[in-house]
Amino acid sequence: MVQAPDTGLAQETVKMAQPDSKKIFFENLSGAGKAIAVLTSGGDAQGMNAAVRAVVRMGLYVGAKVYFIHEGYQGMVDGGENIKEATWESVSSMLQVGGTVIGSARCKEFRSHEGRLKAAHNLVQHGITNLCVIGGDGSLTGANLFREEWSGLLTELVEQGSIEADAVQKYSALHIVGMVGSIDNDFCGTDMTIGTDSALHRIIEVVDAIMTTAQSHQRTFVLEVMGRHCGYLALVSALACGADWVLIPEMPPEDGWEDKMCQKLSANRAGMKRLNIIIVAEGAIDHKNKPITTDYVKDLVVKCLGFDTRVTILGHVQRGGTPSAFDRILASRMGVEAVLALLETTANTPACVVSLCGNQSVRLPLMECVQMTQEVQKAMDEKRFEEAVKLRGRSFENNLKTYKLLAHRKPESELPTSNFNVAVLNVGAPAAGMNAAVRSAVRVGISEGHKMFAVSDGFEGFYKGQIKEIKWADVGGWTGQGGSLLGTKRTLPAKYVDKIAEQMRENNINALLIIGGFEAFESLLQLCEARAAYEEFCIPMCMLPATISNNVPGTDLSIGADTALNAIVETCDRIKQSASGTKRRVFIIETMGGYCGYLASVGGLAAGADAAYIYEEPFDIRDLQANVEHLTEKMKTSIQRGLVLRNENCSENYTTDFIYQLYSEEGRGVFDSRKNVLGHMQQGGAPSPFDRNFGTKISAKAMQWITKKLVESFRKDEGRVFANTEDTCCLLGMRRRALVFQPVVQLKGDTDFVHRIPKEQWWLKLRPLMKILAKYKTSYDVSDSGQLEHVVRNRPRESDASVAM
Repeated sequence: MVQAPDTGLAQETVKMAQPDSKKIFFENLSGAGKAIAVLTSGGDAQGMNAAVRAVVRMGLYVGAKVYFIHEGYQGMVDGGENIKEATWESVSSMLQVGGTVIGSARCKEFRSHEGRLKAAHNLVQHGITNLCVIGGDGSLTGANLFREEWSGLLTELVEQGSIEADAVQKYSALHIVGMVGSIDNDFCGTDMTIGTDSALHRIIEVVDAIMTTAQSHQRTFVLEVMGRHCGYLALVSALACGADWVLIPEMPPEDGWEDKMCQKLSANRAGMKRLNIIIVAEGAIDHKNKPITTDYVKDLVVKCLGFDTRVTILGHVQRGGTPSAFDRILASRMGVEAVLALLETTANTPACVVSLCGNQSVRLPLMECVQMTQEVQKAMDEKRFEEAVKLRGRSFENNLKTYKLLAHRKPESELPTSNFNVAVLNVGAPAAGMNAAVRSAVRVGISEGHKMFAVSDGFEGFYKGQIKEIKWADVGGWTGQGGSLLGTKRTLPAKYVDKIAEQMRENNINALLIIGGFEAFESLLQLCEARAAYEEFCIPMCMLPATISNNVPGTDLSIGADTALNAIVETCDRIKQSASGTKRRVFIIETMGGYCGYLASVGGLAAGADAAYIYEEPFDIRDLQANVEHLTEKMKTSIQRGLVLRNENCSENYTTDFIYQLYSEEGRGVFDSRKNVLGHMQQGGAPSPFDRNFGTKISAKAMQWITKKLVESFRKDEGRVFANTEDTCCLLGMRRRALVFQPVVQLKGDTDFVHRIPKEQWWLKLRPLMKILAKYKTSYDVSDSGQLEHVVRNRPRESDASVAM
């Protein structure tokens, strides 16, 4: 645990529901006497401000001095007013701002020895020996070179008489920690860089808008997205919108691609599709390293097919706008991790980057990551494209495989013939991303040679016989649709198990894929138990978690939760802005989630909330009073707005109205209060890029698992499938760094069925982080803090928890 020093922060008791596995007390990680500087360098990216805010507030929290370095390395070289001490209030209201408010600039002078000498002098003048650099591989490489030269630079400054001789000993080592801020996601060693998810949001917003006009006029649109040396944005946006064709620098198309692309576009139009979308990365090339431009692609389509074709170049729109919920949370977690890494570093610790692997923060040697990133470009320059894809990492490789699997249908003659029937259905409340998961399941199933069946309205439709075969073209355009196009109900199967068994027998269903929330989990348990009485359920069955509440045991994330978080964060931003320029105001916001506090807690972290009340962390009137007093103190400074989130079922007695009235009364004369109940707007809307891709990719993985289990459980002598072991009835979930198929019967012990939540929930460890950034004195469990690891070229296939993106 990191224990805060007594710095006048509001005291709050944290009643964590998780056991502490490793306790590191504040005395071991004190920042007292240390000076930390934070800068942003290179291209800007949404979420950089959230990272800066987290570094500043965590640094101040542990007792260190924290400095801004404005205008990146240029500001470090110029010194003066560019290096300023940061305060708690100086990072207020910047969480939701895009770009970087401390400025970023490319600096030629820092590349010279003289420039770095000036920078060293300016840092020593402020006593700064800890540097947090937010930027791309060039910025981080420069920081490492600066670190390696540091002692020599100080010696040189002493010889010049610029600093005292004892400064060499006092400031003997420069410690560097990097965070990767780049919308291109082109840095090896991390699954996601800060800004990438927000850039995908901008791209998908444009693509969704273009699709409506393209459909009206039966047009083809060629879109250029950023990515001079990395095709991640192009590839993932193509996966998220179901584009007809994508061109990226890592995998140039084979010779004759022009004819194949035109045949694909023509076939899609013949299949009653009224539009075509082609996505081109700005650095797209052919096998001869010749650039492929959007104009070339447009002219090709017009010449060969005569289609009405338009070009849209997104440009710097992708860099702009507010950061997504994902980027705010990622940047906040990485910023705190960066400060912890600086506190733990020694003179022998190599410069590191804090990054994301699956759902866990890790620390990696900076130069190992830079060297691997450079190897990718070298492989591309030498036309070793398959190697370049592998070097990008398992996430990139899986994205490419999944896109090929879903976008390009094999001819009937090339498809395997399995003669297996697989049914897919949605159960429980609708969640954004469900349709993407169904589309993926149907198309992967057909590619595996299965006959796919869609069940309407969950198990209610199942027992009524609402089952029909679903074809490849039937799910076209489903990726970007919100809700559940199949229809979904909360009905559980136990009551109608005999009728469901009859329908399975009549339709010869050999495997089942259930997509849904807690009801889907309960349904699968009931079907598993029914195997003893009904052989029809002795088949492979798999469940994908899809619920905005994120309350399904066995997984850290659920399809739909990211979209709901973005809806909450966007609404909170607007609500807070409504108080701009008015008197001091506190907003009480009620979120959904049942008894699960995920949306309130993680939404609170992303929106910069002062408090979030949840069922998992019991609170009483004393806690409410402490929160009111804390906000009152903050309002007496420059803080003008407060934000409090409340989970809908956090307390039977402390209702939203009660909390609103309490805050209104106790804050009288200092601030006034307003309340908002967000309701079902959290459940609606188009799915976020994260949910589209998470749903698409875990569904594809589930179908491949189903195929494997069907083959293993097929009894040739009886001519039927028979599977009644625990490992043939599984939930596919993301656990830390791994995607894991877990038998549902083994998850029963991990579940609180009364309150419909898992007994242990990883995100509870983020709650102290939210409180620290809101200026509470609390304890922070660092048992999961990243330890220095090494870059792994090829992770085991099962460890690709990065399927989400």
